[in-house]
Amino acid sequence: MTVPEVSRGRGRAWLLALLAGALLPGCESRTPSHRFPLTTPLVKSAASPPVRPESAPPEPTGDAARPMDAANASAGVSPRGEAASATDASDGTGPSAGAPVDAARPVVARVDAARPVDADPEVAGSVDAPARPVVARMEAVDPRGANSHGKASPTASFRALPPPTERGRRLLALGTRLMAPGGAVEDPCLEPGDTGCARSALTPFFTALDGLASGRADVTKEPTVIAAFGNSLIAGDRIVDVVRDELVYGFGGAGRGVLLVDRMAPYGGRSRTAAVSNGWEPRTLGELRAPPHPFGITGVYHVATEARARGRFKLEGEPRGTLWWKDVKDAGRLAVSVDGAVLARTEPQGDGANRTTTFDLPAGAKWLDVTAEGKGAVVQGVVLEQDGPGIVLDMLGVPSADATLYARIEEDALKAQLQQRDPKLLLFFLGGNESKRLEWKRTDLDTVRRDLTALLRRTRAVSPGSACLVVGPMDAVQDGHVKGKPLTQRPFLESAIAAEREVALAEGCGFFNLFAAMGGAGSLARFNQAGFMHDDLVHPRGQGLDLLGQLVSDALLKGWAAQGAELAPPLTSSREEAPAWPGNGSGQTAEDVR
Repeated sequence: MTVPEVSRGRGRAWLLALLAGALLPGCESRTPSHRFPLTTPLVKSAASPPVRPESAPPEPTGDAARPMDAANASAGVSPRGEAASATDASDGTGPSAGAPVDAARPVVARVDAARPVDADPEVAGSVDAPARPVVARMEAVDPRGANSHGKASPTASFRALPPPTERGRRLLALGTRLMAPGGAVEDPCLEPGDTGCARSALTPFFTALDGLASGRADVTKEPTVIAAFGNSLIAGDRIVDVVRDELVYGFGGAGRGVLLVDRMAPYGGRSRTAAVSNGWEPRTLGELRAPPHPFGITGVYHVATEARARGRFKLEGEPRGTLWWKDVKDAGRLAVSVDGAVLARTEPQGDGANRTTTFDLPAGAKWLDVTAEGKGAVVQGVVLEQDGPGIVLDMLGVPSADATLYARIEEDALKAQLQQRDPKLLLFFLGGNESKRLEWKRTDLDTVRRDLTALLRRTRAVSPGSACLVVGPMDAVQDGHVKGKPLTQRPFLESAIAAEREVALAEGCGFFNLFAAMGGAGSLARFNQAGFMHDDLVHPRGQGLDLLGQLVSDALLKGWAAQGAELAPPLTSSREEAPAWPGNGSGQTAEDVR
């Protein structure tokens, strides 16, 4: 049976969600099958229903010229394309057609060339992303061309959302059943202008998306990088994998970005690591005691425990690569080779410096090996990406991390590596461990505010042209709950969320309240009853993680499409020098595995 295609008006969107929910398939094999209906029937909450922004129907594929809006009538826009990944799979089906856009609004249709998804099938248990041979982007033009303050909006006539993916529709239906209403990104205005807001917290990222959507060569010469810092909520990859997939679907992909030579633990998928590896010991900034060496921006390094320790990466047509390594005393050399031929060797000096080795990759190369020629070599990461435009999301999350523990990133490495990545968006998923440590009385709200302020100022000082967004923690329950008894919300959760929001907005960053978006108090209990929480009642699983990723990506895309329609209230920030870090964080504990 096929869900009938209906209009995405407010009334009919609810009908679509109900119909799609009735056909919702079971979870993948690693997740228990749905146990709906819940023991206590779900009652529609007083909050607004889940929101999926209106999207227009895809246009026919082809190489026909795309119509221009009046502002671009004199400039040709060529279709965008990207090299297909060797691991991409496509069944040749595109996104289902949506409903017509409001007839009152003129529509400019843009049809993009076929672009396969930049997906990695090795992600353990991930939901299959739909094949995406064509992205049809509809641009709904506001004939008024003004925001609510009567000022002309330079973006209202340009931005519009891509149609939802099949996975997105399934997750929307799941969100409806779990009473997860979604939410909007708070994007404070930093520089009011004569025609509205000249610059908001997310303007640098949204401007980069504009360039990708329009194909403007002056904006899209390089990949649009997102640097995602956070705790284990993202370190397992699935949430950021969904965010990455949704953005790549709408704007194209430019490769995998920052990778690790091995996993952070003996288990888990390899979507962000070497495909095969052996002989490495991982050290992370989330450990109970501070490891012997400080960290780079990955928050992880791998030490060769034997000669010939190796990490092997499958290449996908990347023209060059970068090796990040630490020059520690008595460490052996590292060799970089492709298909058996050595491309580069490091020459350690033993001075403890953070070093970078770049290398060109021959056309047609299939496998890249990073090999330690002796014990003790330290690898911080490997960068592999395409030359052209597209989205790259660097997953930099670490289990047990909080803003305080990110003090273990060495200043020289932070400056060198973050400047190399030149992100357009600094994305922070924090707050879960902070709220738990507040409950344990191992920190306080003043420390939470101080250390998040320091982290934001420190990273933004290195990357001043980046947008900044803080994503608050998900719902959480109190430690010491008794099995079979009602779950009790973690006592300091909402205080931690309020503190993070306060700091983010004061520092000129956007904020997304994931707790509210997933349904607020009681939402974790609903996720758990539906089979989407691990037994620890801390970590989501399966499509529960995917839904959280969809909530974040939907909010980002809605924020991009809506920016300029409303003038956000102006904010001022002292932009003072970052406060001193409280030591190296060695007093922190790692009991929390979030």
